[in-house]
Amino acid sequence: MGPARAPLARSELLEKTARLRFEEEIDAALKRRPATEAKLAGALRAVACLSPALRASLGEATSVLLRRGARQRGLYACGLRSLSEAQDRQATPLLRQALLSDDAGGPAALSSACFLRDPELSPLLAKIAASRQSHLAFGAELARVARGESNGALLAQLAPMIKESHRISMCVELFLPLIRAAPMAAHVGPALAVLRGAERHLGRWLVLAEVAVKAGDATPIEEAGLRAKDGPESSRAAWSLVAWALSDRVALTRGAPPPPPPSARPTLELISRLSDRPSADRDTTFLFRLARARTASVRPMLEALARTLPLADEAGLRAALYLARDHGREDMREALVAAATGGKREEFRGMAAAALWDASPATISGVEAARLQAVAVADELFGSRSMANVAWAVLIRAAARGGAGTKPLLSEMLYRWIQWGWLE
Repeated sequence: MGPARAPLARSELLEKTARLRFEEEIDAALKRRPATEAKLAGALRAVACLSPALRASLGEATSVLLRRGARQRGLYACGLRSLSEAQDRQATPLLRQALLSDDAGGPAALSSACFLRDPELSPLLAKIAASRQSHLAFGAELARVARGESNGALLAQLAPMIKESHRISMCVELFLPLIRAAPMAAHVGPALAVLRGAERHLGRWLVLAEVAVKAGDATPIEEAGLRAKDGPESSRAAWSLVAWALSDRVALTRGAPPPPPPSARPTLELISRLSDRPSADRDTTFLFRLARARTASVRPMLEALARTLPLADEAGLRAALYLARDHGREDMREALVAAATGGKREEFRGMAAAALWDASPATISGVEAARLQAVAVADELFGSRSMANVAWAVLIRAAARGGAGTKPLLSEMLYRWIQWGWLE
């Protein structure tokens, strides 16, 4: 699902004005739940790594929501996940309180437990792993395997008991974050094999397989390769892309050279099947995964997405980025400048500026003019009404200072958090 998170900031890398703006939005959300809370939570997920002070405010807000029992709130999930992944000292007491609740704090708490190694949580997780509710027991046991406290035997026993609805939820809530984490112990392999055997959706199958191959299980790659070669002809192209994605994940995990880009020409239907989201959503995540790998066969789809000017949607902006960066389309760079500086859709200006930054790599002599334009736009966006714009502005400024900005800025992870409010 994209590169790892930016290194955690131990010193303050977030401008005071931006931090105060985020804190004001958090306070307002606690007083009255806004319709755009998911977007606010996603923006916080993206920038919390830059600011210990902002993480302190986020921890206080999470504590308030825990006392209220508001475990369905986006800010609650954002707080637990951000603090746990950051190894923040607030994380353990908050997570302990969450795990003591009837539903073990929900998927966000069980997922967050995978990232913390504090032994204080061990008795709680062991108790939840003995629950009669199989999905809660599975989530707790998964955390115990991730923390090195279990050999995975119970996990494999629980896997056949997981209902389809819970398996779908687990793919997004529990397993997607683990793709970004350090590799799990190989003990997770048998349980994931059971879940893959029951999974009919190719995109979710891929999520489960990526966690497995990171843990050292080569079985998913072998299975995808066999289906690409000998499976039904209508599905061979899809399985060849799955096999490539798994090989790429292994190479990234081991620091090895990436495999050659796949030759299969993608279609919208094929790309949609390879997303962890429902195929009906027509999610283009896998298309841009191929584009990041500089796969030549995706160019026709990118050109189709960026055909309408001025650029006015997320897919067109992302397509323009790769056309400018990898395919010599200077007109697409100009289109990104136009979208960032004077686009009709104010809520896309920050994303356009981030795309402009990524499409214009620094040269030996310094930062290109397009990057300077991206920074200038970022300076303007600190006062934007859109928290997505503010988040992109913060990340651009951090990258310009050589700080903890994620590179590339417009990664799949940050895009999902900031633009869509998907908090996994």
